[in-house]
This record gives sequence, C-alpha cells and structure tokens, in this order.
Amino acid sequence: MTPFLLVPGLNCDARVYAGVAQALWPFGPVTIASHQAGDRMEAIAKAILADAPPRFALIGFSMGGYICFEILRQASERVLKLGLLDTTARPDSEEATANRRRMVALANKGRFIEAIELTFPKSVHEDNASSSDLYALHRGMAEANGPAIYEQQQEAIIHRSDSRPLLGSIKVPTLVVVGEGDQITPPDAAREMHEAIAGSRLLVVPRAGHLALLEQPEPVHAALREWAVA
Repeated sequence: MTPFLLVPGLNCDARVYAGVAQALWPFGPVTIASHQAGDRMEAIAKAILADAPPRFALIGFSMGGYICFEILRQASERVLKLGLLDTTARPDSEEATANRRRMVALANKGRFIEAIELTFPKSVHEDNASSSDLYALHRGMAEANGPAIYEQQQEAIIHRSDSRPLLGSIKVPTLVVVGEGDQITPPDAAREMHEAIAGSRLLVVPRAGHLALLEQPEPVHAALREWAVA
C-alpha cells in the first residue's frame, strides 16, 4: 500500500484534510505533515522530509503545493505521485506580496482575526461566501496556528522560488485540482502546471473557489481516489 503525505496550506492544520484522509485511507496510511518549522520553504521541506516515510505519494494544498515543489527539489526520488490542489508554480507577484505585507501588519497590530476575516471571501466561491460552517473552519484553523506562525508562513511564501522550471522534470502521476472560481491561485495557473507536467490530469471543480477540497469535497475525493490507484 502507498503511504500518503499531505501538506496543508497557509493558516491550515490537519482539519483541512479530514475528508481527503478518509478518502485515501483504503489505499494506504496517511500522514498530515506539520509545516510550522522554518520561515523559508527550504527549511520547511527539510523538516517534513526528516519525518516522512521513505517513499510516498505527495499532496499539497495552496502553500502546501509550494512546499511540495521544494520537496521535489530536495528528494524527488522519494515521491511516487503528486497531487497539487489549488496552488501555483509561479512566484509571488508584487501585488500579492504587498497584500501579504498588509495582512501581516494587521496581525502585528493585534488585528489577526480581522486579517483572517478579510481573506475569507476571496478563499471561497461566491456561492459559498455565506457558509457559516466554512467560515468557522477557516477561522478555527487560523486561530489554532496563531499570528506568529501566520507571519512566519507568509514570509516563506513571499520568498518562495519560481517552480515553473521544475515542472517539465516531474515524471510521476500528477493530479492538478482547482476551483473554477479560485481567486488566489486561479485556473490559468493550474492549466499552466497541467500543460507543463507530461501525462498530468486537470480537474476544474464547479462552484468552488480556493478551498475546493472543502467547498465541493465529493469530486475532489473521487479524483484523488482515481489518482491513488493510477
């Protein structure tokens, strides 16, 4: 059976993968990585690899995808399959970096929850913006991580490498998933990865935004189950 290693996104903990883990357990043991060690992708990936199985199928959501690319740089021979969920290979744009700096500044002024509230509408499809359950999970995971980890992870994201040159070297079975309304890592970024990774599969999830794995779990889980046995 294949071990699965799941890397969460910014302001997320294991809860973001609760449904995914349940979907994958029939195919092998699931480990949800801690991504709180270090303020650069290189250090976070190194820490995750130190505790990971010898070889594994790798999934990354959002920031977790950026970490997956660094894991591939450091230990591609250990990765059996790759799942990229609402993420991008592109580096941060100037606009994105400036927005991250604004949100970190709010958090440093004791307004962390305000920063989290401001990010929620952009994290989901407009049809799901009024979901109290999604908002409660979004806020609960952020509060569990806290403002210090938030700033640390934002710094890692800002300084991440451009992973587009890496894409052509990925030879393992790869699934790329994106919500049709993802405003953070949009569908064109997903298509860019799909087109550059030979043999990859692309799933665009209807009525979902950046949190597609939570907004529309059924099609995401179904695609991951197919990928697990590919």
